[in-house]
Amino acid sequence: MHRQAILTQLGYSVSENTLAQLECVIANTIGFEHVEKHLITLHDALKPYYSFVALSSTKDYFKIKNEAHDTEMVDEVNEMITKWATKYKITLEKVPNKNTYYVIGYK
Repeated sequence: MHRQAILTQLGYSVSENTLAQLECVIANTIGFEHVEKHLITLHDALKPYYSFVALSSTKDYFKIKNEAHDTEMVDEVNEMITKWATKYKITLEKVPNKNTYYVIGYK
């Protein structure tokens, strides 16, 4: 997938800064060519739950943010994320005390 398309589909404007950030994230994501096929699909599936895939501002990873509004939805989204990672053999790192996950890469 073209770099600009990834940014656009994740809701970012395309600029030198966002392209540079994306390049760092891609370089840091193990097996990115496998992971990229599934990121946008997950992002689209999470939207109805007020959740999304984004570029982390603190680490060079994609992050998955679960911002569902109630406990039941939060649990449902966390389960969706876990099933997605298992199905596509993607390693995630949970951020302590948050419903956020870093996408480390392909197992």
